Amino acid sequence: MLPAIILIAISVWRISSGEWDISFPDVIRFLLTDSNSPEAIVINSVRLPRLLCSLLTGGILSVSGVILQGLLANPLAEPYTLGIASGAAFGAAIGILGGAFMVMPCAFAGAIGALILTGAIARNGGRERIILAGVISNAVLSAGVTFLKAVAGDKIGAVVMWLMGSFSGAGWGDARAVMAGAVIVGVPAYVMGNALDAMSLGEDRASVLGVNEGFVRGVLLVLTSIGVALCVSSFGVIGFVGLLVPHISRGIVGANHRRVMVNAFVVGAGLMGLADGVAQRMGEIPAGVITAVAGGPFFCWVLAKK
Repeated sequence: MLPAIILIAISVWRISSGEWDISFPDVIRFLLTDSNSPEAIVINSVRLPRLLCSLLTGGILSVSGVILQGLLANPLAEPYTLGIASGAAFGAAIGILGGAFMVMPCAFAGAIGALILTGAIARNGGRERIILAGVISNAVLSAGVTFLKAVAGDKIGAVVMWLMGSFSGAGWGDARAVMAGAVIVGVPAYVMGNALDAMSLGEDRASVLGVNEGFVRGVLLVLTSIGVALCVSSFGVIGFVGLLVPHISRGIVGANHRRVMVNAFVVGAGLMGLADGVAQRMGEIPAGVITAVAGGPFFCWVLAKK
């Protein structure tokens, strides 16, 4: 209940504040009426889609973290540490150089490619090696992104700013993309929540309980990659949300994956909305910088604890 209340409060703050403040009753009135006033245009064309994009992206990345940590039984697993986000970033950087229409398909191809690369490196090593494999994949893909920046020419500014992760300029097209991503990731993951509970117990134990581990793992990994690719291709790389929020949610609702996913979506949405608001207030710095500042120390704490 408390995370939902906080999310509502953050949403009210984000849609009411900006270059000029608009009272919340006026916001509701502009949303419900067909007005051509400057305030209504700002709310409907700028603030509302940006708010939805930040909330849905936070929710997708958080649920993706829950899924990956459950599949791999590893508290350090998330799209960033497994290389999925870096793969999507590498693909999207290629897309930026090739043309705007190529960004999303290239990001998806990069995410799937990174997933395959991580799996190949960790092959026959069990779940324990998957994070190390993700680190290696990140290193390789980061080198690739650095090379692309070196040859980007006059597009290097766009590539660098995009890689930092920002919701500035988000529109309704972006909002529809992440809405689709939330459905693609969230619905199947919730349906397979009981299977995730079994798989989180450890290798081979789920099969004893009648769970087809290969099918569940394959489906959820691909769908998670699609969701992450949609977020990364639209807004750039935003790290640590998928690592931080699942731990917070498990501390609130326990270990049941269905409850954790619902709570993580709400908490992640609120955290991302807050990060975007702080970033905007600080002069429109990238939201990815805010999440990195908050998530980096937490990653170190989880690693030390593990």
